[in-house]
Amino acid sequence: MTPDFSAEALAAAPALAVRGVSHSYGDRKALDSVSFTVPQGSFTALLGPNGAGKSTLFSLVTRLFNVRDGEIRILGRRLNEEPGEALRRLGVVFQARTLDLDLSIRQNLNYHAALHGMTGTEASRRIAEILEGSDLMDRLGEKARSLSGGQLRRIEIVRAFMHRPRLILLDEPTVGLDIRSRAEIVSEVRRLVKEEGVSVLWATHLIDEIDETDRIVVLHHGKVLAEGNVPDIVAAESAGSIRDAFTRLTGLAKSTVEPEMAS
Repeated sequence: MTPDFSAEALAAAPALAVRGVSHSYGDRKALDSVSFTVPQGSFTALLGPNGAGKSTLFSLVTRLFNVRDGEIRILGRRLNEEPGEALRRLGVVFQARTLDLDLSIRQNLNYHAALHGMTGTEASRRIAEILEGSDLMDRLGEKARSLSGGQLRRIEIVRAFMHRPRLILLDEPTVGLDIRSRAEIVSEVRRLVKEEGVSVLWATHLIDEIDETDRIVVLHHGKVLAEGNVPDIVAAESAGSIRDAFTRLTGLAKSTVEPEMAS
């Protein structure tokens, strides 16, 4: 069957559709028939403890790993069949830092913009749009190594949004940051989702980064245990909070979950 790539069909497609995706490292299965969707214009949290398979999934969506079992579509485009069309709609913030510390902040952002065919003027305008009102606007000429960990992460997020992708993946973007920096980054990404209508898949093991209005996908031992809006998942588990629902779904003791979820 020929896929429908009409403007109407693509506009109605989920930002991300994962269907029956499995992946193994030798005999160890990291993902087991994973299926879920990220609706367009949504902030969707991929919630799971360390080792759940979140980073493996991101590696498949970004084509660092090939999808051998199952299918991934980005805005209706099959990743294996049209990788260029799919990936140009994607922005990524990996867990590991990826800025060149010896380049200035502006040089890091301009380099990324050039890779996506943006002119210097377009890049400058876009930087100003995203960083409007931020103290980082006055530090664009400084080397990246002069920034704090939270500031570096904020610049990586700016970089991911530079070319106006329709889907942004963020893999544990606040790991190692203090509480204030974490809160600022989550707030900034939520603002951009609201203002630009972009879709976000936010991978985390931190319960306090989840908002009542979020859509979440609970991943544990490579399997999706729940998918939906926070109130619906809490109700389905007859729980008092998303923390309690997560504890019940994963079978993790609350005393085990809480220290890991703390900053």
